[in-house]
Amino acid sequence: MASRELKITRIGNSRGVRLPAESLKRYGLGDRVIMEERADGILLRPVGHAVAKLTWEETARAIAAGAEDWSEWDAVSADGLAQIPWEPGKQRRVAESKAGYRRGKAKRK
Repeated sequence: MASRELKITRIGNSRGVRLPAESLKRYGLGDRVIMEERADGILLRPVGHAVAKLTWEETARAIAAGAEDWSEWDAVSADGLAQIPWEPGKQRRVAESKAGYRRGKAKRK
């Protein structure tokens, strides 16, 4: 996507920008747009073209209905990880040194 600097113009007590005709045509923008304020900027999109979001239940149904082939994952079950005993409470950290302090109450003088 190309970046383009646009001039902000005074329109009464408000301000506005003029959008290039080719951008209006490309994105199907007509007389009205939806403006969304986001953390990283402003998004303009056509009215009525919002994609409906699925609920968790609808998403689960859609995934279950999909004819996905998981046979490639069968090779993963032969990696031997299922035979390694898992013991809760024993967490090992890789590539981290032990802390230079001890847990417990601090000594006061």
